[in-house]
Amino acid sequence: MILWQEQLPAAAPRPALPGDTQADVCVVGAGYTGLWTALHLKRLDPALRVVVVERDVAGAGASGRNGGWCSALFPTSWHRISRDAGREGVLAMQRALEDSVDEVGRSGIPCDFAKGGSIALVRSPAQLARAREQVAEARGWGFGPDTLDLVDAAAVQPRLAASRVLGAVTTEHCAALHPAKLARGLAVACEDAGVVIHEQTEAVRLEPGKVVTEHGTVTAEVVLPATEGYTAQLPGHRRDLAPVYSLMLATAPLPQDVWDQIGLADRATFTDERHLTVYGQRTADGRLAFGGRGAPYHFGSRVRPSYEQVPRVHEALARTLTELFPVLDGVPVTHRWGGNLGVPRDWFPSVGFDRTTGAAWAGGYVGDGVATANLAGRTLAHLITGVNSELVRLPWVRRRTQRWEPEPLRWIGVNAVTLLMRRADRVEARTGRPSRSAALFWRSLGH
Repeated sequence: MILWQEQLPAAAPRPALPGDTQADVCVVGAGYTGLWTALHLKRLDPALRVVVVERDVAGAGASGRNGGWCSALFPTSWHRISRDAGREGVLAMQRALEDSVDEVGRSGIPCDFAKGGSIALVRSPAQLARAREQVAEARGWGFGPDTLDLVDAAAVQPRLAASRVLGAVTTEHCAALHPAKLARGLAVACEDAGVVIHEQTEAVRLEPGKVVTEHGTVTAEVVLPATEGYTAQLPGHRRDLAPVYSLMLATAPLPQDVWDQIGLADRATFTDERHLTVYGQRTADGRLAFGGRGAPYHFGSRVRPSYEQVPRVHEALARTLTELFPVLDGVPVTHRWGGNLGVPRDWFPSVGFDRTTGAAWAGGYVGDGVATANLAGRTLAHLITGVNSELVRLPWVRRRTQRWEPEPLRWIGVNAVTLLMRRADRVEARTGRPSRSAALFWRSLGH
């Protein structure tokens, strides 16, 4: 049961594609990337015929079920970006990401947007050492406290009172929002701009200049598969992005006296400095929505609704939430759900457009796609319409990453990383020292 989607009024699916049709641009997937791209294309050139095909309904995938973090997080390190684009590329990329958070807020789409920043709790000596390195690195690149800052326990406690806190790494560039409201509102904004959206229309094959669906073929000069964690289900794209599941739960609405003990009055999002990612927010209706990694990757990049329920992972998340906030012991968990995210082989998202073939691409956000998809959409709109802007010169533009290994190597590798991160957290909790194996993994990716 997905909290975000349950909270929206029921809506009938938009009509399916009625048969063969022509467009200037055909977008596959009505999630954030596809919808932001379609919207900005029509704003730049209202005469463009933009068609979006979606096999379910707008926002049914990750865009309507994620943790609601609209952040400037990027899965690729500044060091890795600098290898391709130098210092100026690092600065430009970070500025663009931070501005994208505000772009979503400025969109005017009602989605419970609250820019309270984000708090990464530090809860062990190993995490404190890592936090100090992160903030020192930020200063080395010239980023100030608004991008990253390290505060002590006394400073973080009034904002977020968790257990065993030594301090926190904070950023101002993050907002909490209702992801399904954003997806649905974005679809409406697209239609108001003249975009045609066909739901219940599955793309079964992509060809140069064509999207073949179960209801007909869309012929278009530009084809954009905006399918993120579902990309592997497209023929010929199984090894492009690995679909990795992240699971979530939500509590019942909490009374004010509980919130007085926890904090989050500004609705800052929160996590901690562990390796196996967790993330949470205070929802607009007073719940705690909390999620994390740890679910297995499935052989062959399979995606199934049944993979969204993993009792042992949901139970571990509930234990972690209570351990962070003992006041929640006994509070009912009313919703449990999950979804997949797209992970590129080198953890480096990319956007691009090949004018000779008409092929466009975007994605590989590794779970940090709410604001990044907005940046991708604006960038693709500029690339496709030929606008020469700073966006089209960002370091992630026109990158092509290597494909994932064939099975069983992909299954072994992805699940081995999850096990490595879980073990690294246990070792750090026991020894108080940063995990060398986790550090080696990130260095192997060039981070």
